[in-house]
Amino acid sequence: MDCFAVSVGKGICAKKIKWKYVFRIAFLFGLFQGVMPLISFFAGSGFSNIIKDYDHWIAFILLLIIGLKMLIEGFKPINPDCERDKHPFRWKNLIILSIATSIDALATGVIFIPFPQQIWLVTGLIGITSFLFSFAGVLIGLKFHRHMKFNVEILGGVILIGIGTKILLEHLNLI
Repeated sequence: MDCFAVSVGKGICAKKIKWKYVFRIAFLFGLFQGVMPLISFFAGSGFSNIIKDYDHWIAFILLLIIGLKMLIEGFKPINPDCERDKHPFRWKNLIILSIATSIDALATGVIFIPFPQQIWLVTGLIGITSFLFSFAGVLIGLKFHRHMKFNVEILGGVILIGIGTKILLEHLNLI
């Protein structure tokens, strides 16, 4: 659901969308959501036990930084000669978002250490589901963008900060 929410935010921030960008975000989110449990599965319980103590902080900090950057950009006056964030689907930004939204999945692979025959099926399903939700999220965000009369970059920043905060609060057992 985190990658879905970020995809909606990216779709909202897009002026118009090309299908290759919809596939790009869906591919990266699906890939990282599926690969992170594989990493912890193969690394074993030692690595997972280390990262699970602070994975929520890493995700929170990354999403906070990206969200704050979007907020700052959203409050800057628009220069008519130069549109803000002409390309919200840059590889670098999407890879950082993919890592941030899937880092909590890193600890889940150790669950399957006693069931190694299940890891490929499960991670495949996770990747495919994340791909489909992200794909749909961008399209939903683009549809919302057409109906919004305010700077949607601010909304995207708030969404990212909200997701990071939610991850942090859940892992600290505050919600």
